[in-house]
Amino acid sequence: MKLRLLAVGQKMPGWVQSGYEEYARRMPPHLALELIEIAPGRRGRNADVARAMQSERDTLLSHCPGGHCAIALDVRGKPWPTEALAANLADWMQDGRNVDLLIGGPDGLHPDCLARAERRWSLGPLTLPHPLVRIVLAEQLYRAWTILDGHPYHRA
Repeated sequence: MKLRLLAVGQKMPGWVQSGYEEYARRMPPHLALELIEIAPGRRGRNADVARAMQSERDTLLSHCPGGHCAIALDVRGKPWPTEALAANLADWMQDGRNVDLLIGGPDGLHPDCLARAERRWSLGPLTLPHPLVRIVLAEQLYRAWTILDGHPYHRA
């Protein structure tokens, strides 16, 4: 089973790459965390946001085959306490399919991406910058794995 972050946005600052890699490298080999960066749709003055989101949709869905479990990161999704994430991770491991976590661009995920997802997950009511979401997501997946493994990292 693979965990993949399909994230709209490229050329992140060094601190984002470093933070993400810190937690991704801690994951065990059987739960390797892979980042796939998706080029954002063109935005700017008088840009067609719908067209930009369609471009992002096309690329995201092309990287998310039907046999994978897709989870959409969406502010309107259900928040999962860390222990619930650990339970979900255990279920995903039992299921054996690859899991694709979809992170949208500045305008969120296209409705077709939300429809493709089996579940919608909210990291909470705060609006987080998309680069920071990568780090938070990687840390939370690592934390969930440590709970399942009985590792002392999680002390809540």
